Amino acid sequence: MFSDFTATNRKQLQKLSTPAKIQDYLNALPFHFVDANDTCLSPKEVMHFGTSQCMEGAMLAATALRFHGFLPLIVDLTATHDDADHVIAVFKQNGHWGAISKTNHAVLRYREPIYRNIRELIMSYFHEYFLHDGRKTLRSFTKPINLARFDKLGWMTSEEPVWYIPEYLVKVKHFPILTPKQRKNLRLADAIEIAAGKLVINNT
Repeated sequence: MFSDFTATNRKQLQKLSTPAKIQDYLNALPFHFVDANDTCLSPKEVMHFGTSQCMEGAMLAATALRFHGFLPLIVDLTATHDDADHVIAVFKQNGHWGAISKTNHAVLRYREPIYRNIRELIMSYFHEYFLHDGRKTLRSFTKPINLARFDKLGWMTSEEPVWYIPEYLVKVKHFPILTPKQRKNLRLADAIEIAAGKLVINNT
């Protein structure tokens, strides 16, 4: 399964022996800012180029988890039309869920495996997910998606873009987080929260 990775790749994956170590590795990669001309790189290509955005980071994290016996699972988080969606890798330890996340911001990051189910895990991101004007924007999520379904397409090591994965995420069923009444009554994030949300690792 991992024979198409280089020996250097496999050595690096071997070192990423826990979810926390995988998160540390993703944190160390410079954030790859996406525009219309960017591609969705496979995990092998991300390791080669040494940069990542959230979709690429989730796939790389799922690959590293798989290398150490976990299922390669990701979850898609969707926001309102004026905000960006987010993708995380999820894992289960001792009956509880955690998450690995590649982000340029101070929030929407790693989650310890302490959540009883996926919805509980996703809700831990809700109050951190807002725009610069304080509007909270997280709206829906998918069940964990096993990336093994794309093995025949070589998603882990492809030298071509793997856009078919985010395209699949758009089509798969999403579960709403809020009722219409809850959406109507949302409070804006505080000024101090908004200021903290502007912290980034890499500037554009």
